Amino acid sequence: METALTKLTGVRHPLVQTGMGWVAGPRLVTAVAQAGALGMLASATMTVEQLRSAVREVKSRTDAPFGVNLRADAGDARDRVRIIIEEQVEVASFALAPSRELIAELKDAGVVVIPSVGARRHAEKVAAWGADAVLVQGGEGGGHTGEVATTVLLPQVVDAVGIPVIAAGGFHDGRGLVAALSYGAAGVAMGTRFLLTSDSTVPDAVKAKYLTATVKDVTVTTAVDGLPHRMLRTEMVAALERAGRVRALAQAVRRAAGFRKVSGLSWTRMVRDGLAMKHGKDLSWSQVLLAANTPMLLKASMVEGRTDLGVMASGQVAGVIEDLPSCAELVDRVMAEAEHVLRTLPSPG
Repeated sequence: METALTKLTGVRHPLVQTGMGWVAGPRLVTAVAQAGALGMLASATMTVEQLRSAVREVKSRTDAPFGVNLRADAGDARDRVRIIIEEQVEVASFALAPSRELIAELKDAGVVVIPSVGARRHAEKVAAWGADAVLVQGGEGGGHTGEVATTVLLPQVVDAVGIPVIAAGGFHDGRGLVAALSYGAAGVAMGTRFLLTSDSTVPDAVKAKYLTATVKDVTVTTAVDGLPHRMLRTEMVAALERAGRVRALAQAVRRAAGFRKVSGLSWTRMVRDGLAMKHGKDLSWSQVLLAANTPMLLKASMVEGRTDLGVMASGQVAGVIEDLPSCAELVDRVMAEAEHVLRTLPSPG
């Protein structure tokens, strides 16, 4: 299926695997790329050296196009951009809007730039700055999310910009791909669906939690870091929501100390990174610390399998996913279903 996304990036299918921290590593990205979709390495939970190593690992396993997702507000964003350019990665995606200068630097090197946005005005801004495409996530998506549903946000953005739009938030099958295409999107991005594959390195115990979740088990909370965060409702999430400020601060300090030990970051840097996520919100000190070490909370579940201590970001689609196919099986299934739906649509009139 050829769309503006496949033409832009060189992939065979208009499907994107999102850059999920601790999840989207070389193994998953390689499997997605080999299946003909666009895999994205999640660099936010990697050091600069680990990122270069991960890029080289994927390149050693496949010749297919893939990308790197990074935070534009990271202090070492330019170092990461340099790696993308030096290692000749085809696509750079951003969790937050990159500056005009970063976009220009990447485009001058022939890298396709795809920022993620959650509002029409943000899409208009990055399009004016030269972005090649935008990924727009509606409120159904996992992780930090907004309040506007994909079905409302997507057509707004499609009508507002003249570049390819990738739809995210609520997609897991071929029917969703066809629906997104009918709105004018050039493809869809999926996070939770690719997390729940046999190629994902997420521990089996964590995958089991996702597979048994119902739609009602996926919630949006601000208790973790002060920002709306869609995840599975767990005892830890419930405890954070019940905790008073003093207790929450004590828990946050303890977890932040653990993250500091692993990451090597100073307390000053951690607080600064936490404040960088504030985005005008009135965060408590516990939330600032939690914002700084949210990656550690994700690592506890996504790497260590601690469903009791970690947080599990999740799209609402977790409530309707029931199996763990390989990435190749998933991509083939989605595309076959999309083609079947397109063939069986009733003719106009």
